[in-house]
Amino acid sequence: MFRRTEDKINSSQAAVFLIITMINSSILVLPRLVVESTKTPDAWIPVLIAGGVAMLAIWLIVKLGLQFPGKTVFQYGPKIVGSLPAKALCLLLIIHFILVAGLEARFMVEVTLFFLLEGTPAWAVILPFLWVSAYLVSGGINAIARAFQIIFPITITMILLCLLLSYKIFEFTNLRPVLGNGLTPIIHGFPASTLTYSGIKASFILVAFMDKPEQAVKTMLFGVGVVIFIYTITVITVIGGLSISSIVTSPWPTIDLIRSFEISGFFIERLEFPFMVIWLMQMFCTFTGFYYQASLGLSQMFKFKIQVVIFALLPLLYLATITIKTVDQLFMLNNLLHFSSLVLILLIPGLFGLVLLFRRKVLKQNV
Repeated sequence: MFRRTEDKINSSQAAVFLIITMINSSILVLPRLVVESTKTPDAWIPVLIAGGVAMLAIWLIVKLGLQFPGKTVFQYGPKIVGSLPAKALCLLLIIHFILVAGLEARFMVEVTLFFLLEGTPAWAVILPFLWVSAYLVSGGINAIARAFQIIFPITITMILLCLLLSYKIFEFTNLRPVLGNGLTPIIHGFPASTLTYSGIKASFILVAFMDKPEQAVKTMLFGVGVVIFIYTITVITVIGGLSISSIVTSPWPTIDLIRSFEISGFFIERLEFPFMVIWLMQMFCTFTGFYYQASLGLSQMFKFKIQVVIFALLPLLYLATITIKTVDQLFMLNNLLHFSSLVLILLIPGLFGLVLLFRRKVLKQNV
């Protein structure tokens, strides 16, 4: 079957799917990105404000999806704007999903080789990662959601534990003065902060699979709220623990924060290695989420069997991963994809919503 919307997930599974898709590798570099933009300790403020904008965007996406029960954006798009324009926009969205999945896999490789398995060939890390993900994706969204429900509390507990234990080096003076340079740094930091929430694109498909779609708005807003909290507290803690002068020189500031303290007498005195091992599970989930969305989109748009699409995408995902050679290229692609994600988030629901409103209210068409 190519539709696969007969699979259903409950509200908690939908929320976890959204949260895991949004909390991606960006959390490892987010403090540096926003500090570089603001150049002040106020970097956490645009992250919080951008979260509010993300909640508004996801509200619009969900409201649009609820107009077509049981259908994803790949299915209701042609009903709104016609087959050709919808397929063009949705194909851009699918290409974006493939590239983001490759980016997440490459982040996983870089972090693994730098911190855990130095000297290991990149392909030896990538291939098992791809095949295990393909196996999970082939089980459908219900299998993916159940796996996410197992991994989600483990990864979130670990990152919150690490942030909490960083109180040993946390200095409130690193967060002062608040708004010392006015609102200008906040404005400069807003674009980088907004791009971090690009994972809300998962809501384009999640509403179609919910067994209680009437709870979709509340569920999606709750999921975004959790992500806002995680990102904001991470930026605050990293700034307080490292200071902005140290953050701008660190490629992985969140990891450097965890490496900066020890817990004497604890079962594990240094937490960076268990953190990285568990965080690899999180990156695997994020990759799997985008992999599934790309596979589902292609199968629904072109009426292919989804199992065929899943395994046909493996070579493309591998190429998207190994094409990136350096960390600088990785960060450049990360910024480019986040910007394109912002454009797609604004363009697709905005265009579809306006056309749908015009056809129903002005032309009185039953779309």
